Amino acid sequence: MKNNIIIGTRGSQLALWQARFVAGQLQKSYPELRIEIKIIETTGDARLETALSKIGDKGLFTRQIEEKLLNGEIDLAVHSLKDLPTTLPENLKIGAVLKRELPNDVLIAKNYASIDDLPEGAKVATGSLRRRSQLLNYRRDLQIFEIRGNVPTRIKKFEESDLDAMILAFAGVHRLELDAKISQIIPTETMIPAVAQGVIGIEIRENDSEIETLLAQVNDADTNDCVLAERSFLQTLEGGCQVPIGGFATLKGDEINLSGYTGSLNGEFALRDSTKGNRADAIMLGRELAERMIAKGANELLGMTRNIVAAMPETVV
Repeated sequence: MKNNIIIGTRGSQLALWQARFVAGQLQKSYPELRIEIKIIETTGDARLETALSKIGDKGLFTRQIEEKLLNGEIDLAVHSLKDLPTTLPENLKIGAVLKRELPNDVLIAKNYASIDDLPEGAKVATGSLRRRSQLLNYRRDLQIFEIRGNVPTRIKKFEESDLDAMILAFAGVHRLELDAKISQIIPTETMIPAVAQGVIGIEIRENDSEIETLLAQVNDADTNDCVLAERSFLQTLEGGCQVPIGGFATLKGDEINLSGYTGSLNGEFALRDSTKGNRADAIMLGRELAERMIAKGANELLGMTRNIVAAMPETVV
């Protein structure tokens, strides 16, 4: 077993929290293991002035880290799994996933307790097309504004703006101990989370059995089966940051319940569907749910979205 490993990560506060958390979990099982954390800047970190939907890069927050992994500069890469494309580069794979944090989105608002309490025409910020679509499907009167940056940066921008509210993932806010900022934990029935939201994923080289064995101590089998279903659903729909897709699986005993969403950017059209089945069939369940939604018009909705995105402005708050 290796005595020293190098973890690759982005340099944001949240990314570093995740890398340090993984290091801490590994050292519980391997107290003598020496761990170095290496910060790697990604395209998504360098282009904060451009809307996510306009960059058009499925490896936005991962590609440069994966290059370091492939050439042996790092031993493993720690990601927010929702940022990791469903098709990985050749010779890389997901080596482990940690137990999922609460996957919900949250509302951060000025003087309002929930989405329902926002005044008519309220200004709401989000960098996510998935959130935009579901917000406008729920409240067509809202005005949506694009916002970028890491969690503390977005909160600071929001507090200094005339915006009424902002949507973020609970996991990032909670991990940075900013729970006091949360006005509402949004029910998943109202807003289906992003695929693998709240999950820390660890990417490794395919042939690195030593690292894979080491990571077996931190892998959470229940979370893994849920994200297998979600990522299969997303992959079949061929989605990414540039289209509004949500997918969320829960596990009860050996039964997975998987819900999916896609819709138009203005919220006028929305497709929601769900399926359930044995956890051993997680990948098949994701594929079948996506195919069922495709038969109901998901491809047409997503195609319409891509055309609209192409005409949207690049600038962000």
